[in-house]
Amino acid sequence: MAEFLIQYGNNPHYELADGELIDMEPTGPHEAVAGKLATKLGIAITEAQLPWFIPRTCLIRPFAETTTARRPDIVVLNETLLHHEPFWENEPVIALGQSIKLVVEVVSTTWEKYYARKVEEYAVLGIPEYWIVDYRGLGGVVFMGKPKQPTFTVCQLIGEDYSQQKYRLGEFIKSPLLPSLQLRLDDVMPR
Repeated sequence: MAEFLIQYGNNPHYELADGELIDMEPTGPHEAVAGKLATKLGIAITEAQLPWFIPRTCLIRPFAETTTARRPDIVVLNETLLHHEPFWENEPVIALGQSIKLVVEVVSTTWEKYYARKVEEYAVLGIPEYWIVDYRGLGGVVFMGKPKQPTFTVCQLIGEDYSQQKYRLGEFIKSPLLPSLQLRLDDVMPR
């Protein structure tokens, strides 16, 4: 883990999963979706006057005993809790789930990790909401339903597990974390 942090800690194109280096080179449309969504979230956070922000780069290193370090497309942090973070003062690394309000992942070609593994990891961390933005409709039918189509999934932590609500094009997305957010999947789709 220390070697990964030294070599790739500031490189947004890599994360670590059980010691395996994952190249996350995003496409242009992927970045368009993530950028539009970050803008919408930033406006909603500002309008609600919440002490939250979206860091430009952030690594989630959840468990000291594992060799996993995640780099979500968007992370919303509670600035008032960052003084508890053991690494934050020296590097943009989050180790405590309580500092994270929301994680957003924009699905790329390896869709399985977003719907299964990351759902489990983020739930264990206690992150209140996790959004899966599958703008290309790549996920498995078991996660998306039939027919496969662009889907925005809001995962809300209830107890130790996420309750999942799916939204399609044209539908307004409801976020328990940001109830005043006015957002549809259509608003963040690439052109």
